[in-house]
Amino acid sequence: MGLLTHQKKPSNTTGSKKNNQSIQAFIDKGRKSPLPMDIKPMLATLVDHPFEDNGWLYEIKWDGYRAVSYLYNGVVEIRSRNNLSFNDKYKPIAAALKDWKVNAVIDGEIVAMDQKGHANFQKLQNFTKNGGKAELAYYVFDLIWYEGKNLTALPLIERKKILKSILPKDKSVIRYSDHVEEKGKPFFDVAISQGLEGVMAKKMDSEYITGFRSRNWLKIKNNHQLEAIICGYTRPRRSRKHFGAIIIGKYFGKELKYIGHSGSGFNDEMLSDLFRKLRPLATDKCPFRIEPKTNMPVTWVKPKLVCEIKFSEWTDEKVLRHPIFVGLREDKQALGEKDEKIVQPPKKRKK
Repeated sequence: MGLLTHQKKPSNTTGSKKNNQSIQAFIDKGRKSPLPMDIKPMLATLVDHPFEDNGWLYEIKWDGYRAVSYLYNGVVEIRSRNNLSFNDKYKPIAAALKDWKVNAVIDGEIVAMDQKGHANFQKLQNFTKNGGKAELAYYVFDLIWYEGKNLTALPLIERKKILKSILPKDKSVIRYSDHVEEKGKPFFDVAISQGLEGVMAKKMDSEYITGFRSRNWLKIKNNHQLEAIICGYTRPRRSRKHFGAIIIGKYFGKELKYIGHSGSGFNDEMLSDLFRKLRPLATDKCPFRIEPKTNMPVTWVKPKLVCEIKFSEWTDEKVLRHPIFVGLREDKQALGEKDEKIVQPPKKRKK
């Protein structure tokens, strides 16, 4: 199975008359509605292992920033999960969307590509700092509203077919996030072998429910990568500046517990930038019920910042081995981590 890591936008040819008629029939099923604004995107529930089901489709889990885009009469507004504007931060995406002559609300993920064509979260974080040198792509995977019609009640597979049919021909920055059907396990295995973050599993007949974490959308993540909460930092040693390592935690139920410390993955610029964000959060109170032992003195911080961590394995004590800092998740809030529950994937149905 070839993974869809180099997905480009499909050709916008008309195709057969029958296909055009079926696409229009899908659109006609939508409910008449003015342009919606301030949409909170639909969220996925975490499962701990891949599965296969003929009622589900499987997409790449892109390692970037979720972005809902509003396109109306030539005006474009790209919003983050927290409803902050991305227009100025990712100008190439905004420019490409402005040239796309449709009225629509699109859901997708902004990513930065590395030389292998893989999404690289660190490159995305550093995009504005490096003078916009990274290759950006906006992988679009859902269509919420189109030309006066609210499409959220349509089955996902129909929304995706409409989206694919309207993509622009000449904007390689805007890419369709393709999928496979049923073959979730081999798709996940290939994704992980290529170092990707994971896979999204979505029920093909699912509606789009704004602001809701649904079990009709599931995420299966690389089990050697997670989001953690920064709870403190240690004093630097030798020639290192700002701090030595970050102390990280994760919610287990409602309790925030220590899961390790990471001093790897930083360059000088990242150390300086993160230190600047951590200093105002300094506190005398350890955020953990049981204070962990550290090799150097610690400055505790209020558990507000979420970061991405790669690691080799969990120890028996539920501590990460060889954790490496990947980047801050500025699009996510630490309190939201309390809602992250792991559920069992659905059992495969008989055809």
